[in-house]
Amino acid sequence: MARYAISDIHGCARTFKALVLEQLQLNKTDELYLLGDYVNKGPDSKGVIDFILHLQKQHYQVNCLRGNHDQMLLKAASKGEAALNLTELEKRMVLQSFGMHDFKKLPPVYANFIDSLPYYLELPDYFLVHAGFDFNQDDLFRDKEAMLNIRNYKVDPTRLSNKRLVHGHTPVPLHAIKKSAIHQNQKMNLDAGCVYYKNAAFGNLVALDLDSNLLHIQCNLDRPYSVRRKS
Repeated sequence: MARYAISDIHGCARTFKALVLEQLQLNKTDELYLLGDYVNKGPDSKGVIDFILHLQKQHYQVNCLRGNHDQMLLKAASKGEAALNLTELEKRMVLQSFGMHDFKKLPPVYANFIDSLPYYLELPDYFLVHAGFDFNQDDLFRDKEAMLNIRNYKVDPTRLSNKRLVHGHTPVPLHAIKKSAIHQNQKMNLDAGCVYYKNAAFGNLVALDLDSNLLHIQCNLDRPYSVRRKS
């Protein structure tokens, strides 16, 4: 049995499948933790969620958290495209992926999937969350906005029972993730900017083995598609 964490897939379904099926060779005894942002920016948002639902239906242990882009798409399903902080081209890719012309037509199976997602998970040795926690708050676990969107924060390990914090949300270069894994940092960011393949520092999807601390790295297989270059 192994435990893996992956974050920020952003519509890169082919890359995600290759990482899970070929590199991890996921077994039904393994635990897979996905830290949010399944949709937007990449070419196949629907394909990412379809693969997650397929794994769950086949009784794989796939545990999913909510990311800010998942929340954004859910909001767009009720409020319309104004809820999306995306370029026109990125919006078009999402619409094409789901085969729809209006974000309010998001099929219920996908809206319900996102709406069911928790904001964080506590394991015996880890806290998992999409972005992080606001350690200035009296109650870390009430601020959902922070869990989805916070950046540039310092961890107070005593507030987390000295468990490690694993998150995504902010793309960082692969070498920084490798360094963090080697040093077993208290706070570990797994967002290797998979969707931003045009930037040499990014363009990878990583899985962290939560027990051995080893990284499994899959370069972006979904290219080419139009994407903003991340500086």
